[in-house]
Amino acid sequence: MKTIKYRLLNVFAETPFGGNPLAVIEDGSTLSAEEMQAVARQFNLSETTFLLPSDKAAARVRIFTPAYEMPFAGHPTLGSAHVVRELRNAGSAFGLEMIAGVIPVTAQGDRWRLQANAPTHRPAEATNAQLAAALGLPESAISGQPLWVSCGNEQLMVPLASIEHVRAAKPNAELLSRHAVNADGRAKAYVFAATEAGFEARFFWTPDGAGISEDPGTGSACANLGGWWKATRPSEHLDAELSQGTAVGRPNMLSLKVDDAGTIFVGGRVIEIGRGELRW
Repeated sequence: MKTIKYRLLNVFAETPFGGNPLAVIEDGSTLSAEEMQAVARQFNLSETTFLLPSDKAAARVRIFTPAYEMPFAGHPTLGSAHVVRELRNAGSAFGLEMIAGVIPVTAQGDRWRLQANAPTHRPAEATNAQLAAALGLPESAISGQPLWVSCGNEQLMVPLASIEHVRAAKPNAELLSRHAVNADGRAKAYVFAATEAGFEARFFWTPDGAGISEDPGTGSACANLGGWWKATRPSEHLDAELSQGTAVGRPNMLSLKVDDAGTIFVGGRVIEIGRGELRW
């Protein structure tokens, strides 16, 4: 029989049951990749992470959705860091090794911040009219240049004219799969609009090419928004709060900073809400 310990956390959470849920397996060293995938399907959260030894960082982290492994994701990075600090007495500043590289993280209490990889970007192939139709919006809702951006996880950044347009978006799975497919063959779109504090955003994707899913809080996309900002406003720094998840009943609050050197930081509060064991 195998026994593994896990923790349940909410990331980007300002209340215990806000934020984006995450399961962290404290020691994944006895598990095969197939077993990790099975455990992720069992939890059926957007991501489950597995902590492993590393000779490059405080820990190596593998990130699985219920369907596949990811090279990088924001809320799994911050939630895993919260667990690593306690389990490995790692302090308040260290690195986590991932497929996308070593990601530096820092903490002030239960508020964590990651330093994202330098972004890459490329133009969107679809027209604004095609993207607007895929999002269930009028073409006039798109305000600014849509770009594919990646700080380790490529997503389509779509700037909208107002938060009302963000809230009104109703993506069409067929059109999104036609016009918003990334380099990995997955349809992903992140829509955002300016607010007084920063931005309001929503993130959509098509799991297995069928239907539409919406993520409550997406740290990788928040980092990519920083990349979009750098690409479209290269001389301006940014220090903003970002609201996400209200549409799915899971309010998330993320911080996004692009400093004068162009380095991107994403942060938020992490709350542990439970722990236990799996046995099989």
